[in-house]
Amino acid sequence: MPYSVRLISEDEKDALYDQYGDLNFHTSKADIYGCCIKLLTLDKVEKETWEDNFHMMSETTRSHGRVVVLDDPALGQEVLYEKISRTAFVFNIDYYGWIKSVALAVAGDMLEDQHRIHSVHGASLDINGLGVTLIAPSGTGKTTHSWGLLRTEGARLVGDDWYYVRLSNHPPLAFGSEKNCYVDADIAKVWGEYRPLVDRAIFDKQGRAVVNVRFIAGQGSVIPMTSLRQFILLQRDANEKRQCQRLDPEQALDHLLRHDFCNPHQMVRDARKLRIRTEFFSRLFEGRDIHLVNTTAGAEETQALIRRTIGVRS
Repeated sequence: MPYSVRLISEDEKDALYDQYGDLNFHTSKADIYGCCIKLLTLDKVEKETWEDNFHMMSETTRSHGRVVVLDDPALGQEVLYEKISRTAFVFNIDYYGWIKSVALAVAGDMLEDQHRIHSVHGASLDINGLGVTLIAPSGTGKTTHSWGLLRTEGARLVGDDWYYVRLSNHPPLAFGSEKNCYVDADIAKVWGEYRPLVDRAIFDKQGRAVVNVRFIAGQGSVIPMTSLRQFILLQRDANEKRQCQRLDPEQALDHLLRHDFCNPHQMVRDARKLRIRTEFFSRLFEGRDIHLVNTTAGAEETQALIRRTIGVRS
């Protein structure tokens, strides 16, 4: 877990608002798949990054959840979450990637409980009508390989980090969550086509920036949804000799359970949430074409393997 999450009571939430409420916050409301998530931060640049990252919600819309970013040397690096009002107090975290993930998780908590819409920490693309997803823990190549696939003729991105899913009697629908992508500058070292995009970006102290991939891939290269048909789970395991293996739904579910659903950003972890998420992924994988790809090889080699696996030309 990149940071600790501690559930707090409504009284504790009220006390925190009393303690910090007089600070001069910059505020902004994001539209995260229909959820109004409000950011309160003392950092103006953080607010501007948020507004570049997400679609904006009208300021007259009442928020469904809140992310309050604070610094307090008396506390550690942690998130205090009150699940009734869906308020997350984010302490001593200046990495925007975690802040936006907390926002996505807060929205996901509400969607999961109230609308039976589920979160997936993964990338999703539509390649000439073929919905492809890469589900993976952070640091295993999710963004690298989704952006690699985006170079394919007819490929369009739904999301490179997180998406939401509705299940029905038809193939599952994946819905995007962000307006623009938060990426590492190294993406241009892997795929040279993105160099002009990286060269014009302003990177933060973590070496990452919010960028609009449409500037390179073209208008229409980012779409709001796709119907998922091909599932690639990514891992980076130096002890695993097999670079690619087909999984049945039970094996895929077991892999996700052993890796915390490949999502370290979950606000609530209890028996009920475990049951809900287990049932969701069990249904998501049922009858699907699923492969596990090890990303220990070079990016070019792994990308070629993923393309062969899903039947897409290099």
